[in-house]
Amino acid sequence: MVHVFSYRDKHYIFDTGSSSLHECDENAALLLREKLGEKVDTSRISAADRAAYEQDFEELKRAGLLFCPEVKAAPPKSDEVKALCLHICHDCNLRCRYCFADEGAYHARREFMSLETAKAAIDFLIEHSGNRKILETDFFGGEPLMNFDVVKQTVYYAKEQAAKRGKKFLFTLTTNGLLLKDDVAQFLNEEMENVVLSLDGRKEVHDAVRRTANGKGSFDLVIQNLKNFVRIRGDKHYYVRGTFTAKNLDFSKDVLFLADSGFESISLEPVVTDLPDLAITKEHLSKICDEYDVLCDKYLEREAKGKGFNFFHFNVDLEGGPCLSKRVSACGAGNEYFSVVPNGDIYPCHQFAGDKDFRMGSVFEGKLDEKIRARFKNSCLFTRKKCENCFAKFICSGGCSANNYHFNGDIDEPYEITCEMMKKRVEDAMHILAVRKERGERK
Repeated sequence: MVHVFSYRDKHYIFDTGSSSLHECDENAALLLREKLGEKVDTSRISAADRAAYEQDFEELKRAGLLFCPEVKAAPPKSDEVKALCLHICHDCNLRCRYCFADEGAYHARREFMSLETAKAAIDFLIEHSGNRKILETDFFGGEPLMNFDVVKQTVYYAKEQAAKRGKKFLFTLTTNGLLLKDDVAQFLNEEMENVVLSLDGRKEVHDAVRRTANGKGSFDLVIQNLKNFVRIRGDKHYYVRGTFTAKNLDFSKDVLFLADSGFESISLEPVVTDLPDLAITKEHLSKICDEYDVLCDKYLEREAKGKGFNFFHFNVDLEGGPCLSKRVSACGAGNEYFSVVPNGDIYPCHQFAGDKDFRMGSVFEGKLDEKIRARFKNSCLFTRKKCENCFAKFICSGGCSANNYHFNGDIDEPYEITCEMMKKRVEDAMHILAVRKERGERK
């Protein structure tokens, strides 16, 4: 399929079959929109110009860069397990209002994962990883640093066991930063492939929703810990991950605040909640899309001045990005990737944790519920029918299965609000690619 869109006074054509992005003038955009069945006014375009444009379109088509056929079949999925999310702690030292995990407790009792369970999870992953050489383990919560000793011992055990089997572990940990003191920071810097640091942006925004157990804001308690960690992190991977809600639809200011605070890798995600004062609704989408454009302009402006930073949602690689299998099957939740809660029970991912309908087994049983696994294994971009006519489908991969299920009751039924935000971010990201190319050609 072909998608025609505009950004300010720029006009673009994106061909999904070839992942080709073309900049064009307004008349070319109008003619293609007409060709695609849109009702547009092309009366000002002369017959001679129309013929010239049509010739250009045909040349691109012959070159496989426009109206290129799309892949229609999903590559087979592997049965090898590649990653586990370990819920090392079902407790938290914050009480964030929008927390999908019930402030760390996952609608159950607050508990820590024992080292015995963590070791069993590592053994499970290794035993079910087949020929995979690189395995991944995410330490998650609640707040995983509340159970830091088990985190450390699990890392040591995993590295020891992997070495015996000719494998290697990559570790990630997500933290709110309250306990990120010097010795902890040093360990994470040495052992973690990636560290995700939670901070929502400006102090007033952060403190409005990310509060301590006694109801006070946590910004002043975490900001210096996060800055200190990023300072020692150097060029290793990390992300400062925030959440925006209906209360801060001017979220570009929060992204820029984080950049000004010295954080170079930033992600700001729309909240997923049903709290009426925080939830994102359809009525907010126009403002949100405009705000992404504001951020896009500032992003390019700073980049031009040598003060650029990395915003996760503006990263789109149309040439050397994820392989077809990844684009079609997405994250692999429920088939290649699972979460393990403190008692050892296995779920498709952290957002399904605690839902008895999605319990897939236990690391102590050593096997998975194949019926539930098949449900996820058979799900892919092509089973998500609403994605068929979406230009972003090979970038988005059909959205998050958990969000789809929690909002629509079906992992294959995309959540419309997320879809609209994704499409806007992708258009902005493509505009950024085009501007970068233009700047590069000028040099």
